[in-house]
Amino acid sequence: MNTETRKPMPETRSAYPVWRTLTTRWMDNDVYGHVNNVVYYSWFDSAVNAWLIEQGVLDIHGGSTIGLVIETQCNYFASLAFPQTIEAGIRVARLGNSSVRYEVGLFAQGEQSAAAQGHFVHVYVDRQTRRPVPLPPPLRAALEQLTVSA
Repeated sequence: MNTETRKPMPETRSAYPVWRTLTTRWMDNDVYGHVNNVVYYSWFDSAVNAWLIEQGVLDIHGGSTIGLVIETQCNYFASLAFPQTIEAGIRVARLGNSSVRYEVGLFAQGEQSAAAQGHFVHVYVDRQTRRPVPLPPPLRAALEQLTVSA
């Protein structure tokens, strides 16, 4: 059985329809002088959720529908470090009945190739029961703007 996997190539800016600017913090650097890997996942979450909040389709305090992360993955191509400005490109690769696969590219400010890229999958659930629910129409409409073809 061949268990070898091929590492993807870094995406370019043109692969992402929406952008968010993020800032590194002093505490993001690890003892090796670059941003620690766990911070990248936080940037994925922050970029997507901030966009959803700005679109008016995510109410983190009182909304009846919330997204729970069920899968996440990241590939790293170049180091990022404090103090740098990070630009996060966002797209939707799959829009299901109750789930969404978001893909995010993290770029050093002004760079054309991603320093890191990955994905996470949200399953949207009822806040109280934590059972999957269909995407509310306003959320689906917003996400359709970010959907790219495979």
